[in-house]
Amino acid sequence: MTGPALSWLRANLFNGWVNSAVTLALLYILAGLAIDIAGWAVADAVWSLPAGDSAACRAEGAGACWGFIAQTHRFLLFGTYPVAEQWRPALASALFVALYAVSAPRRFWRRELLVVWVVGLALIFGLMGGGVAGLTVVPASQWGGLPVTLILATIGIAGAFPLAVLLALGRQAKGLPAIRTLCVIYIELIRGVPLISLLFMASVMLPLFLPAGLTIDKLMRAQIAIVLFAAAYLAEVIRGGLQSLPKGQYEAADALGLGYWRKMGLVILPQALRLVIPPLVNTFIGLFKDTSLVLIIGIYDLLNAAKTTVVDPVWLGFGVEAYLTVAAIFFVFCFAMSRYSQRLEVDLNQGVRR
Repeated sequence: MTGPALSWLRANLFNGWVNSAVTLALLYILAGLAIDIAGWAVADAVWSLPAGDSAACRAEGAGACWGFIAQTHRFLLFGTYPVAEQWRPALASALFVALYAVSAPRRFWRRELLVVWVVGLALIFGLMGGGVAGLTVVPASQWGGLPVTLILATIGIAGAFPLAVLLALGRQAKGLPAIRTLCVIYIELIRGVPLISLLFMASVMLPLFLPAGLTIDKLMRAQIAIVLFAAAYLAEVIRGGLQSLPKGQYEAADALGLGYWRKMGLVILPQALRLVIPPLVNTFIGLFKDTSLVLIIGIYDLLNAAKTTVVDPVWLGFGVEAYLTVAAIFFVFCFAMSRYSQRLEVDLNQGVRR
């Protein structure tokens, strides 16, 4: 162990007999927990099982039943999507990841990227829904698992962000009291109710207001509710960024003779958004996890697929493994967003005097 590390340990963990005793006690407890968890998750785990047989996992001394995940991973990842066609949601999920990867480098932030996203989303919905290129039609009611979670989160963020910008600008528009009042009412009303209530309204009440003969599938209704909900929260984050800019930035843009929209698009919004990257990404992460609430209205997202899997009498009692698997998938996406936002914040703040 290097000198700086030893100095840090002495200064923070062993800088007195009380701190030393507490540190040693915590290390003992953590070591015991780590050994028990490793024994359950790895050493005593059951990694393979005969089809539909959970007897080995129920034997005395057996640890985690990862064989259950191996046998049910298709339903866990793709829900009720037809088994013979599950290569399509698998490819759709891969396309989502590819779109995220292409969008990450700043050198690709050009107008062409919007075209890539439009084409990519068209391919994804074509794969999921079928009816083109000889693909069998699969209604949205049979979609499930990871693709549904990615669709709800991605479309939710993409649809909510421009609406949030307009709401934030509208709430700041002192010269347009009617628009400002409408934006305030919308933001406060949506933020004052839980997402579950909006999902119920979209699922149960919205069809009652549609013209006769016009129907919107449940997934689309849930998507609309998520977009409206996320926009209200994002709008307040963006408004915070707008308020944090000094008046000199607004005055400098006015001195250049820029119109309102050019001033906002070229001067104000880029700076405001850079300042609020952490809370923006925090809201994105929260929205990604909140998509799991659609299980309340019977949509087979990733969490609902896991919940349905462990209801099977053959696999009763193995919910921990299913939920840990789902948690790991959520963690990978959320952690990736968090790390990317930290790197983006550093890149965008280079050359900015503090």
